[in-house]
Amino acid sequence: MLILVVERDPHVRKLERFFLEQAGFTVEFADGGVQGLERARALKPRIVVTGILLPGLDGLSVCRSIRSDPAMKHSLVLVFSILSAEQRALDAGADAFLKKPLDDARLIETVNELLRRGNEARS
Repeated sequence: MLILVVERDPHVRKLERFFLEQAGFTVEFADGGVQGLERARALKPRIVVTGILLPGLDGLSVCRSIRSDPAMKHSLVLVFSILSAEQRALDAGADAFLKKPLDDARLIETVNELLRRGNEARS
């Protein structure tokens, strides 16, 4: 199961890779919004985990672009940010929101819950 992480902080990327790969996921990365959107369109990951404060294109714009692209309709979006912006993320079309700092158990739990909900919606 492929997860694309769009995150500008290399330390957070390293931790997310470790936790997600330990949980059995394949992880790809982008460090900016434009690159993240391009990689999402090319890779069609099951989940995109994006921050909000990204260079080039903010994470909420990435989320809205994914939501408006019919080819990406099966990708789930998890916004992961230091900002208290849960409602803004949900309004942009995010499937879930997590506030930093990174909590490995909450990250994996949220990813698994998204997958369960996504699979139920496709049934």
